[in-house]
Amino acid sequence: MIQKTLDKLRPHFQEGGKLSALRSVFDGFETFLVVPSATSRTGVSIHDSIDSKRIMSFVVIALMPALLFGMYNIGYQNALAAGADTTACGALLLYGLAVMLPKIVVSYVVGLGIEFVVAQWKKEEIQEGYLVTGMLIPMILPVETPLWMLAVAVAFSVIFAKEIYGGTGMNIFNPALVARAFLFFAYPTSMSGDKVWLAKDTFLGLGHTVADGTTLATPLGEAAAQVAPTGDFWTYCVGLMPGSVGETSVIAIAIGAAILLWTGIASWKTMGSVFVGGALTAWLFNIGGLEGNAVANIPWYNHLVLGGFCFGAVFMATDPVTSARTEGGKYVYGLLIGALAITIRVLNPGYPEGMMLAILFMNMFAPLIDYCFVQRNISRRLKRSQSK
Repeated sequence: MIQKTLDKLRPHFQEGGKLSALRSVFDGFETFLVVPSATSRTGVSIHDSIDSKRIMSFVVIALMPALLFGMYNIGYQNALAAGADTTACGALLLYGLAVMLPKIVVSYVVGLGIEFVVAQWKKEEIQEGYLVTGMLIPMILPVETPLWMLAVAVAFSVIFAKEIYGGTGMNIFNPALVARAFLFFAYPTSMSGDKVWLAKDTFLGLGHTVADGTTLATPLGEAAAQVAPTGDFWTYCVGLMPGSVGETSVIAIAIGAAILLWTGIASWKTMGSVFVGGALTAWLFNIGGLEGNAVANIPWYNHLVLGGFCFGAVFMATDPVTSARTEGGKYVYGLLIGALAITIRVLNPGYPEGMMLAILFMNMFAPLIDYCFVQRNISRRLKRSQSK
């Protein structure tokens, strides 16, 4: 039925039709709703059951456990701060949904709106890349980020981190992390501190009003202030603590990681190397004996489950566009991300969360890593051919 409806509408959007100016918009909705019937006719092509739309769909599915838990945690932290009942799981989840839904809508409306305009202007197809980016951006921001600020960050990211490079598949930096970096440097008071992690207002009759002076500090924020972090390893794994919406629950993120690895969307080499690099670096700081530095003395295994480390390793470092693509390069790329993230945490007291900067920095060096491995393989083959 859907296909028949689209077939009837298609002539109006094709060359000479009344709505030909909106051809890219029609193509975008058609490829989202059904499998495109057009296939390559010439050249060398690999035909497979997976395409970019399905890749993005699997990633969005993998994000769902972290998003749902993040919504629940929003309601839990609100009720806890108000001294209200924290056992009504349904009410807490509904409150989190009421808080997050406007952010997700703004992210998609602004981001997809810009991509639609650019596609129309360039007379190209609309790509599916923003399906994931639009979900990631609200999940890696504090819950108190204003909607207008989110809209500005999305616009900046789509234009200057994606479209200016040529669109999906051409960008150097991860667009979602660029959005967060833009907000961190443009509006630092809204991205860090102890006032941005708690939703304090009621929404549609849900939740509780919390006093304006009420604050929450993340475990890494406490450590940066030279205070022993609240909680233990299991608390950090469960995730009922302040933090960015999708980054607190290691269990929910692990479910998403299993989906990405099972479907072959993410590379286990990159993902695992991030954890190895982070663990080794944190362990070296543990035995280094840095007195007066509470972050350096956090046990290495706690470092891996605090802040955005797990979320970044699973969903950001494994981005197939901005990460290393050679098999050996994936190990180096992941190791350096993990090592840099922990190093920034420990040595920069003004910025206790280092995952964002570590991934963006390594995005810049991913092509160089791949180049070195490719040239190494070429040199080996030349030597082997000359020896025969």
